[in-house]
Amino acid sequence: MPRALRSKSSLAIILTAAVLVEVTNGVQYLFAKRSLQEEVEHRAKSELRAKGLEIENVTTAIEVAADNMVWAIESELANPDSIYGIARKLLENNKQIVGAAVVFVADYYPQYGRWCELYVARCSNGDFEMEQIGGPDHDYLQAIWFKGAIAAGKGYWSEPYYDNKGAQMMLSSYFTPVRGRDGKIVALLAADVSLDWLTEVINAKRTYPSSYNILLSRTGQIMACPVESLVMQRNIEQVTADLKDTTIDRINREMMAGQSGKATIYNHNGKKRHVFYAQMDEGTGWSMAVVCPEQEIYHNLRQMRFNLFLLMLIGIALLGYIIWRAAKNAIYLQSVNAEKERIGCELRIASDIQKSMLPKIFPPYPERDDVEIFGSIVPAKEVGGDLFDFYIRDEKLFFCIGDVSGKGVPASLVMAVKRSLFRTVSAHEAIPERIVTHMNDSMAQTNETNMFVTMFVGVLDLPTGRLRYCNAGHCSPMLIESSQHETASRKENTSDNQQLSFIDCISNFPLGIIPNWKFKGQELFVHPQDTIFLYTDGLTEAENIKHAQYGEERMMAEVRKVEAQTPQALIEHMTSAVNAFVGEARQSDDLTMLAVQYTKEQLDLRLDREITLQNDIQQITLLAEFVEEVCESIGLDGATTMQMNLALEEAVVNVIKYAYPHDTVGDINIKAQASDVRLKFVVSDNGAPFDPTAKTEVDTTLTAEERPIGGLGIHLVRKIMDSINYERVSDRNVLTLRKKLNKQ
Repeated sequence: MPRALRSKSSLAIILTAAVLVEVTNGVQYLFAKRSLQEEVEHRAKSELRAKGLEIENVTTAIEVAADNMVWAIESELANPDSIYGIARKLLENNKQIVGAAVVFVADYYPQYGRWCELYVARCSNGDFEMEQIGGPDHDYLQAIWFKGAIAAGKGYWSEPYYDNKGAQMMLSSYFTPVRGRDGKIVALLAADVSLDWLTEVINAKRTYPSSYNILLSRTGQIMACPVESLVMQRNIEQVTADLKDTTIDRINREMMAGQSGKATIYNHNGKKRHVFYAQMDEGTGWSMAVVCPEQEIYHNLRQMRFNLFLLMLIGIALLGYIIWRAAKNAIYLQSVNAEKERIGCELRIASDIQKSMLPKIFPPYPERDDVEIFGSIVPAKEVGGDLFDFYIRDEKLFFCIGDVSGKGVPASLVMAVKRSLFRTVSAHEAIPERIVTHMNDSMAQTNETNMFVTMFVGVLDLPTGRLRYCNAGHCSPMLIESSQHETASRKENTSDNQQLSFIDCISNFPLGIIPNWKFKGQELFVHPQDTIFLYTDGLTEAENIKHAQYGEERMMAEVRKVEAQTPQALIEHMTSAVNAFVGEARQSDDLTMLAVQYTKEQLDLRLDREITLQNDIQQITLLAEFVEEVCESIGLDGATTMQMNLALEEAVVNVIKYAYPHDTVGDINIKAQASDVRLKFVVSDNGAPFDPTAKTEVDTTLTAEERPIGGLGIHLVRKIMDSINYERVSDRNVLTLRKKLNKQ
């Protein structure tokens, strides 16, 4: 190629690269700016919500405290002197309230004349002052707050004001009506709240260093802002009148109307500001605005764009040097091949990482004799969107199987998130429909890619065989029964020599489609040696070279052929069968199967005793005698007997304390059973539902001051016993504690 032509081609490549880089830079800048706008809005709204909750917590506490005192005042209307004591009690129990008053309608008490305002104030030294402050010089009957509260006929927050008669500070008062026997309002109970705390709350944390917050009353009075001279001195409409900006006028109107929104405004210097506003509390009518300067928001982004431009220039210069040195296309081809190899290597690594997240050690619980599990997953691509998982907590087997819409890397990312979310939610929740609901809400809130997940979640109670489950649009699992069982909750599909059935599943929606969907759970009992066979549609919809699907009939026929009914034998047989059916056809979907076999054996009992106690702490001595008698009967040593006593005492005291409300009489039944293998205590009662195993595990590495109150008792029980298990059966709390007697 002539040198001149080669130079022109190189220049064209460089110019094209420069244009592409600049366009890419511009597109990235636009996307980054949009993301920043969304982030600013999210942070501002989060701050508004946080401030609103903080203010609402204070106002709600004051409202509840005042409302709860009304009945006491109404009962003492005939004794006005005793009302001071009630108002003082309100102050003693609520540190936020600086003064309390009972303000009566005109001429209610003849001895006080036309005005009667019984006021109690908190002094700086902690004492209380009580006086009647109503009179001609304090004609509260003409006050706006008095007329407004009377007209409201219910709880009413006044506009902020300076109280120069009682508290002598900036206040906002909450009024609640006091009614006579005829139901008419005869007085108002007022709780005065200082507004000093508002400035600390509003300015405690800002979205950006230069941003600021403004708090307005329902009439536009400035209650908190960066300029202290404006606080409680000016109205927002007065402050912004000279700006002559219709947008600011709209913001003012909407804030005073209790509305939420966002807008863009300009200050005196023409600098752009983003404003986000919302009502803080419906009762008070206060609204807050967060004002963020645009220059600060996009400063780093603009600096980054400039840096990228410099890098682009350097890159173009480097590109020219590379083109000048690379005269042949071999370098390009080599780089393409290297890139393909890199992508292939990364996909293999991703596949290994994905597989490492799923259970892969089988049998997973060789020390247990009540459950056997086996599972497999074969992705259609390097990585897939199917998942299964299981683990045991508190003698319950938590397991799930799911299928993410789509395939490849996006589906695998969703799969990884859902598997982690299943572990996180089920770690403190044992009801399948609640687990599924939490997972659905989490996915639906951030599901910008419109992907969804079908999932079956089950919780098998290993001591009883009780299976609770919730199906979110997934294939109905198959139940392989070890003997002829008939259960009304199963759809029977049987043959002469084997009992097979599809578990009845309510048609819930898949995860991620509809937020706040009310998922419905179901339950059934499985028997020893029954097997639950779960699978994804990659099994039933597997296609051969003629595009015929495997289908449920073939699946059931192959299940009947399995001789050794163990989970591993079942899944290995089904894998071979579907591979033989598909033949040389390309795998069209991920193939995942999971088999759970309930293998509990009934051991012969050599001890079976029980005792029934009342929910009286005085009967704990009877419990101790019962436990010692049981332990002595099976030959336990003194140290172990003491541990059993500690565990049972903690369990029964918890029942007395939490299952039965105060002054409620009820029975607590304790049954002790022992085989040659283990000792079992079953504590049951008909009190209110109470699950002690739901208590979060205590972190004993923390100091006593750092740890939350509670939880040490159940922590002690977990340490003493080999397992604990809770079930709510026939409106009874049933807590089972087990201890191994010898190693198996």
